[in-house]
Amino acid sequence: MSPVESLAAIPNDLILRLSIEQYHAMIQSGILTDDDSVELLEGWLVFKMPKNLPHRVTTRLVRTALENILPPGWYVDSQEPITLFNSEPEPDIVVVRGDTRQYLDRHPGAEDIALIIEVSDTTLQRDRTIKKRIYARAGIAIYWIVNLVEEQVEVYSQPSAEVEPPDYSQRLDFGRSAVVPIMIAGIEIGAIAVNSLLP
Repeated sequence: MSPVESLAAIPNDLILRLSIEQYHAMIQSGILTDDDSVELLEGWLVFKMPKNLPHRVTTRLVRTALENILPPGWYVDSQEPITLFNSEPEPDIVVVRGDTRQYLDRHPGAEDIALIIEVSDTTLQRDRTIKKRIYARAGIAIYWIVNLVEEQVEVYSQPSAEVEPPDYSQRLDFGRSAVVPIMIAGIEIGAIAVNSLLP
């Protein structure tokens, strides 16, 4: 990565450089609370973008659609932390293995996750760059961006942490009239019409 690319990779709305352990300590001591709209991305504490009404509606539509087709042994979570290498993002939607009670002493990690979805309007740039890089580095098998700006679902697969920067080697775009297959642990469990996910 060139010096220019390195600078471009740093969020421009960063607050503080932290390790995962420092971030957790700040939460446990009450320095950071649920009222603080922040998340840890590649070791940087950054502000989370405020959610507008189309974003909120889309998040709920996607979550409901997934909950209706998930097989036993998986559940859907929304805007809750996951712990990765040097990041603790709070994806809009995540499909997690097991039962929520399994995660009383830790957040789900990459090994627990089948699918991550970000709903993007004002966050599209961040979701296509730093978030995609974080999820690819962690080896998250499938990453979706529900792109409200272009009215499509972008499906990223085949993550590679070996390349720099980490990335997905496949991207498929599904427009409003398309149907997106739902892959869980390498198995197609169903499909959802894109139009049913968009406001």
